[in-house]
Amino acid sequence: MSVSRTVELEGHIIDSGMMGRCFGIVMDMDGWFDVEEFEIGTRKHEESYARMRVSAEEETTLYDILHQLNQNGATLEDPVDAGIEPAPEDRVVPPGFYSTTNHPTEIRYQGEWIEVERIEMDCAVVVEPDENPHADGPRAYTKVLNGIERGDLVVTGNTGIRVHPPERPRNPGGSFGFMQGGVSSERPATAQIENVADAIAATKERDGNVMVVAGPAVIHSGARNDLARLVREGYVDAISAGNGFAVHDLERDLYGTSLGMDVETLEHPRKGHKHHIYTISEIIRAGGISEAVSEGKIDSGIMYECITNDVPYVLAGSIRDDGPLPDTITDAIEAQNAIREQAHEADLVVMLATLLHSVAVGNCLPSTTRVVCVDINPATVTQLQDRGSAQTIGMVTDIGTFVPLLAEKLLET
Repeated sequence: MSVSRTVELEGHIIDSGMMGRCFGIVMDMDGWFDVEEFEIGTRKHEESYARMRVSAEEETTLYDILHQLNQNGATLEDPVDAGIEPAPEDRVVPPGFYSTTNHPTEIRYQGEWIEVERIEMDCAVVVEPDENPHADGPRAYTKVLNGIERGDLVVTGNTGIRVHPPERPRNPGGSFGFMQGGVSSERPATAQIENVADAIAATKERDGNVMVVAGPAVIHSGARNDLARLVREGYVDAISAGNGFAVHDLERDLYGTSLGMDVETLEHPRKGHKHHIYTISEIIRAGGISEAVSEGKIDSGIMYECITNDVPYVLAGSIRDDGPLPDTITDAIEAQNAIREQAHEADLVVMLATLLHSVAVGNCLPSTTRVVCVDINPATVTQLQDRGSAQTIGMVTDIGTFVPLLAEKLLET
């Protein structure tokens, strides 16, 4: 005997692809559906509505289908409150806990819909009841699994949860109109760079936060001075990178090389291969990057501009790091949390030639944060999008060309 439930789809469900995805999910998972009501928005800003009965042979199959539909924006008709169970131990969630997407999400609690704060993918949702008479009401927010504490009220199941996937912009114009996802090496690079510059400028005009995620190739390619200028002129509000990025930037100041190579002549000076480890030694001797700047040992470059202009940075360590620098966070969980704090402040993220850190930051971003990923390798952007950062627009180009042209566009008078 089959089982069934009724779900609803609302919004720009046709041109966003939501309706097609939901139909496909039901059929691919051995279910079937009957569209009971369908109202099509016939004007540009009108929304559409569909109600459909979803059926399956087994209760477990229907549960799995409803879970996937929920992740794509469908909601149960006549919703009930979300299931909630206390965490039995620190870092242990109840069985069947709800694992988040990176899309804006609401949960139904005591008959009311509550927005989930600090949304990001692959987290649990914790509910904080309104037990404080001075509080504004109950709260719901995400927690990573290693942050769960015994007794946390964790959302379970699929009922009472409403997800809002991003939709195609209704107005293709404006500073962010070009950001509609995808990656291509065939788009005109100059026009795309101008679009990114306009997007950054528009973000800053509304007091938004621009975060840069950078890899060592920024230094190797000769783009160091241009990114430093953007930091100095206030176009960068935070930097997320690794130990290698900072070491090579500092090496350029101390020895004029990047990983032992003169980036202007492309020559390898005698003992140049030791410059990066000498650099680490000098920064450790000073006590850190800030101390080296204060001593006058470092007087140029991206890290110098971050220190002198109070631009926060996170240097996340890895198993491959030499040294590392005193500023590098070597505890993986601590580094994740530091990146997470940066990511939740960002309105626009520009990722420059780093697969490792682009994916790490992308995992912490809500889908409402605009992302530009620039790399000579299209696989970097593809992997970022496959990991769930579908809002990313990709540019396949040399970072040594992109950053100077971006700086020129932003800083031209």
